Amino acid sequence: MAQGSNFVDYVKVCCRSGHGGGGSAHLHRDKFTAKGGPDGGDGGRGGHIILKGSSQLWTLLHLKYRKHIIAEGGQPGGSALRHGANGKDEVLEVPLGTVARDAETNEMLFEITVDGETKVLTAGGRGGLGNWHFKSPTQQTPRFAQPGEPGREEWIILELKVLADVGLVGFPNVGKSTLLSVVSAAKPEIADYPFTTLVPNLGIVSYRDNKSFVMADIPGIIEGASQGKGLGHRFLRHIERNSVLLFMVPADTNRTIAEEYEVLLKELIAFNPELKDKPRILAITKSDLLDDELQEALKQEIPKGIPSIFISAVSNKNIAQLKDLIWQAING
Repeated sequence: MAQGSNFVDYVKVCCRSGHGGGGSAHLHRDKFTAKGGPDGGDGGRGGHIILKGSSQLWTLLHLKYRKHIIAEGGQPGGSALRHGANGKDEVLEVPLGTVARDAETNEMLFEITVDGETKVLTAGGRGGLGNWHFKSPTQQTPRFAQPGEPGREEWIILELKVLADVGLVGFPNVGKSTLLSVVSAAKPEIADYPFTTLVPNLGIVSYRDNKSFVMADIPGIIEGASQGKGLGHRFLRHIERNSVLLFMVPADTNRTIAEEYEVLLKELIAFNPELKDKPRILAITKSDLLDDELQEALKQEIPKGIPSIFISAVSNKNIAQLKDLIWQAING
C-alpha cells in the first residue's frame, strides 16, 4: 500500500434507487376484436444500488468524489401484456472488509468480505401491476393499474476495515514498519519520528512450502486512543479484522514490558471488548541492543500466558521463529 491521500477508508454517499415503472391500463382492440378486455402489462422494477466485493481494490478512493449514486428507473408496462424493462442496477465495487452503515442511525447494514460477493445496498421500487391482474367476473374491463413504487434515497457510510491474517499493534516508533519491510515486499515509510505511518500498510509474508500470510501495519496507538486521542478510532477499527494480533514492545521502553503490553491491550478492549478473544503474540523489538544477561533479566518482565519472542528486524534476529509463531496462531 502506498501512503498518502490515495488511501481512503471512509466515504459518505447519497444513494437513490430507481423508481418502479407504472402498470398499463390498456384494453385490447383490433379490427377483429371490438372488446378484447384488459391486456396491460406490468411496470419494470427500479434499479438497485449494489455493493460487490473486489480483491483487486484496497481503498475507497474511487468513491471519494462520487457523492450521489443514482440508479435508473423502471419502464412502464405496455399493451399485449408487455412487461416494462427493469431499471439498470448501479454496481459499486468495494474492497474486501467494507462495512455499510446507515448514516442517520449508524446501524450496521452488512459487510463485504468475499471476492465477488454482492449485496443490495438500496433496493429499487417495485413495478406496478397492469390492469389484467384486476379483471374479475364482476369487473371485466378495469381501466386502472398500479403505479410503480418510488425509489429510496438515503445517506450511507462505507467504512473499510483492513482484512489481514496478523495485525501489528504497538506505540509509535516500535519498529512495526521496519518489520513489515523486512518480512515482505511492502515499502512503508520509515523514519525516527512518531506517527510515520499514517495509513495501514499491507504486506504478503512468504512462509515455508510456498505458503504465505498477510500482515498489516496499523498506525501507532497512544494511551487514550480509545477515547479518540492521537489517530484514535480512525485506525483502531482496522485491528478488528485481523485474525491474530502481534503486540510489539521495544526493549528500551521507559515502562516495563508487562506495563506497556497492558496499556496496549487496555486500549484495544476499551475500543472493542471482543478483541480480547483474538490470539495474541508478544514480540520484544530492538533486541539487538541487548546482551544475553540483560535479555534474561527482561524475560522476568514478560506477562504470563502469552507466546513471546525477542526479535530484531534490523539484524534479522529470530524473524524465522516469529513467522513460525504467527503461522501456528493463525492455524491454531
